[in-house]
Amino acid sequence: MGRNMILSPSILAADFSILGKQIKEVEEAGAEYLHIDVMDGSFVPSISFGMPVIASIRKATGMIFDVHLMIERPERYIEEFAAIGADSITFHLEAVKEPGIVIDKIHGLGKKAGLSVKPATPISEIIPYADKLDMLLVMTVEPGFGGQEYIPASTERIREARRIFSERGLATDIQVDGGIRADNVHVVLEAGANVIVAGSAIFKGDIGENIKNMRKAFAAFEK
Repeated sequence: MGRNMILSPSILAADFSILGKQIKEVEEAGAEYLHIDVMDGSFVPSISFGMPVIASIRKATGMIFDVHLMIERPERYIEEFAAIGADSITFHLEAVKEPGIVIDKIHGLGKKAGLSVKPATPISEIIPYADKLDMLLVMTVEPGFGGQEYIPASTERIREARRIFSERGLATDIQVDGGIRADNVHVVLEAGANVIVAGSAIFKGDIGENIKNMRKAFAAFEK
């Protein structure tokens, strides 16, 4: 398919009493990214974790930190997230007035910039920023809670996003987050996604086995 398929396990579903151990398991099983959801209780109803947790786990792994900011006015904290070890910083289109300025700020700190859209936001709204992005995150559930079921209408939204990038000659990463498992990941891969966030599907049960099953699904799609 010509696209690099990347697995980004979401620590939102991890057991925080043994978080360091589980991150090591994920890394040893071959996942490339670690997805880190930061929620403020305002942009989304839930509150998750912030800088101290990220700074502490940065010492424990060399994985790429894929930080997803589900917070109001994320531009206030870009420098701090960059300083504590984020490699890629994704913020929500709906949370800022000037997305282009925030993208430039992230790039100015030497980090990859991602833009995320909620399920109700038209994909066409990302067009003004398409040329600047390293990654688009298409939320496939309502952001804020783990364990939700994949929203079927997301499939066409992913296709539309891939068309937008392809028409511009761009191979920009498209990430999907929400309700993705080994038995349905082929749906989003076929639609054009290539960076797969999975929480419960990785951290519930045997982490190594779960990642192996997701990898098998990736491989089956490539054939």
